[in-house]
Amino acid sequence: MTLIHVIAVITAKPGKRAEVLEAFRDNMPAVHAEEGCIEYQPVVDADFGGFATPVGADTFVVVEKWSNAETLRAHAASAHMASYAAKVKDWIAERAVHVLQQA
Repeated sequence: MTLIHVIAVITAKPGKRAEVLEAFRDNMPAVHAEEGCIEYQPVVDADFGGFATPVGADTFVVVEKWSNAETLRAHAASAHMASYAAKVKDWIAERAVHVLQQA
């Protein structure tokens, strides 16, 4: 079994991050209930300073871990993800999804 890691960088339109995060959090229980979901959570900049590179006030990062590629594909095709995407589409400025496996 090959674990799949996903790092999704979501940038909301100015001032819309809170609305996108609210919709994201509302959808989290459905995602956590999916077969193969190991981790699925949004993260934002920590007040760390030093060497950290901030993602910015309008951006959050989704950290995901899936048991395999098939479960990630099922997640991407799920009805609740389509509903979430429709709800937030006008609030999103940019989205980059990185699908990774262990090196």
